[in-house]
Amino acid sequence: MAGLVTTSRFHFPDPNDGKTPKSYGLNFRWIEFPSPDGVPLKGWYIPAEGKARGTIVYAHGHNRTRVEMLPEAAFARGLGYNGLPFDLRHQGRSGGNVSTVGYSERLDLVGAVRYVLDTEKVNRPVILWGVSMGAAASLLAAAECPEVDAVVSDSSFLSFSDTVKHHFKMFFGLPSFPIADEIIYCTAYRGHFHASDFDLVKAVERIGERPVLFIGVAGDRRMPPNIARELYAHCASPHRALVILPGTRHGEGFKDAPQDYQQAVRQFLARVASEPNAQEVSHGYRVTGDQTGPAPKP
Repeated sequence: MAGLVTTSRFHFPDPNDGKTPKSYGLNFRWIEFPSPDGVPLKGWYIPAEGKARGTIVYAHGHNRTRVEMLPEAAFARGLGYNGLPFDLRHQGRSGGNVSTVGYSERLDLVGAVRYVLDTEKVNRPVILWGVSMGAAASLLAAAECPEVDAVVSDSSFLSFSDTVKHHFKMFFGLPSFPIADEIIYCTAYRGHFHASDFDLVKAVERIGERPVLFIGVAGDRRMPPNIARELYAHCASPHRALVILPGTRHGEGFKDAPQDYQQAVRQFLARVASEPNAQEVSHGYRVTGDQTGPAPKP
């Protein structure tokens, strides 16, 4: 089962189906850049029209490709942001023989940040926006990469061990020991990481004062909204924000609750644009369904 997650035999191809940014009326160009550990990565660079308010790097979920993030990229392009949706390693058109469900993928995001700063010469802020595996990778990358100015984390998991045990129980109705523990060990071994290092609580604690928007879906059984709440509670940033959206589908909040989702992101990006270096203290907000209000203090 660990092989289903990690090995090259199960590389997921590009389900492009003809969709490109042009499908949304956006100009773009193909780009290629390496991760810090040398994995070749491919994606689309979507420049803003006129002077950009910032640049957003998008990170898709497991078994998906850059195409998953096109609706989000089109929305943010309308707000004045450059966009970079790309294929994480072992997915789509990018290279790599192994997926680590977010751990090594954090390096792909670091490579993308270096690309937009060094090659495209964009101005700050640089923001990561990830869904599911992409959200976990974004939090890990932000914890290590000071050039990341903010994160939108949509439906991240709590830790690698927690999500394996949760999914094993949900799908099979069995206790985690011993099979889930073996899956955790074997997947970590194949992916060359320690499960204890793949902890998003530790990551958000290291992000510091940089703004983070945590998004959950009220009826998501795979990543229940309490995960977003717990990550939010562990985030020390005064710029943090929490959104719990109506719906049941994992990672589909942007499609299922577009008005609430877009309102929250629009407000969040406005704060990031006004405080690109996260030096001024501001207070988070919460959106639950169609209600807004102050977020609880740390």
